[in-house]
Amino acid sequence: MLRDRADGEGVDLLALDDRAARDGLASWYDPALWHRAKQEIHPTAAPLYGDLVGRLLAAAQGRASKCLVLDLDNTLWGGVIGDDGIAGIKLGQGSAVGEAYSAFQRYARDLGQRGIILAVCSKNDEANALEPFANHPEMVLKRDDIACFVANWTDKAANLRQIASRLNIGLDSLVFVDDNPAERAIVRRELPMVAVPELPEDPTLYGACIADAGYFEALRITAEDLSRAARYQDNLRRETLATSATDIAGYLRSLEMRAVWSRFDQLGQARIVQLINKTNQFNLTTRRVTDAQVAALIGDPRALTLQIRLLDQFGDNGIVAIVVGAPEGDAIRLSTWLMSCRVLGRGMEEETLNLIVAEAQRLGARRLIGEYRATAKNGMVREHYQRLGFALLGENDGATEWELSLDGWTKRPTYIASEQAGVPHLRYMGTA
Repeated sequence: MLRDRADGEGVDLLALDDRAARDGLASWYDPALWHRAKQEIHPTAAPLYGDLVGRLLAAAQGRASKCLVLDLDNTLWGGVIGDDGIAGIKLGQGSAVGEAYSAFQRYARDLGQRGIILAVCSKNDEANALEPFANHPEMVLKRDDIACFVANWTDKAANLRQIASRLNIGLDSLVFVDDNPAERAIVRRELPMVAVPELPEDPTLYGACIADAGYFEALRITAEDLSRAARYQDNLRRETLATSATDIAGYLRSLEMRAVWSRFDQLGQARIVQLINKTNQFNLTTRRVTDAQVAALIGDPRALTLQIRLLDQFGDNGIVAIVVGAPEGDAIRLSTWLMSCRVLGRGMEEETLNLIVAEAQRLGARRLIGEYRATAKNGMVREHYQRLGFALLGENDGATEWELSLDGWTKRPTYIASEQAGVPHLRYMGTA
């Protein structure tokens, strides 16, 4: 009952049962210390205990890694697919080493199923690299589990940059797993922001090595996390269509985009908190929040809050925009505006502004005030408000304020149809 009660009260639990089972109870607890000083954690376990607490605090601030990038030969299977062929690699039942690689694949698959992006970065001919995914009966991971598959003879540092770019995430969100110590050293030197675990020689220890490092700590898992791999696959198909299109307007029209919006609610609360606390690039202020603060916004009828999903012919992109504003005289001050980088270039910024204005006018506002607070990662949105027609109010120490008058406002043209969740109605679609 403890976990259910904690969830109900918004309390995060640090479960020590797994560590105590692995290390032995005596390593964690000394009854003499408890009775004499009420010291529950044994001094020998105290550093690890502090590390485990720190991981949860980091996860609450969006500091967990997002993507596991996997080498192939001697990482997902034993042997070299290009030399040994599909029948010669070690994988699955029949050998201890083969079973170890299968176990590591199951660990990676489980990470993918709870929302960690899986990618492949291999020095290989692509056809050879793909063959086990398609034809080996003991492969646990399938091609559809991999959001970004890069197999060529380019150096891995360059390929990791490509993977981060294609997935629209920062390089510091990557964890690169490779059995080759030389490749690990090169990536550490060229890309120090990428996490590169020192993988043991024994493949039976691969999964434990990554798990013990705590790269992918999470406080909670949402429905959006569980569908993330499929959404990234859909996004790559969109990119393929965009690359082949010569008529951008025709491409955007062909996507058949639909924005479904609502104010903050309890159903989306966990995902809203997660997005606000982990989005860094397209985030105008990078303010972080707690569950209690979002709950207060849900209950405040004066607050402007928006959560916006984007759907198209390829599927559901999930929640792609979060906006928070508060009344200030005759204005609404936008304290939070964040968006998913994977939907940029489709008019979603303009359509979000259309929805913000509609809600601001419903609340009786005549102006919008936007804030931009510079961070190390959000330079891409430095001119966001200017591009949307806001006028600069002032600048102070890297922070700027912008104003948009709503008198005589005209909706921005987009190729996105918008509807309120549960209240379908066409708000705007097409260009003037």
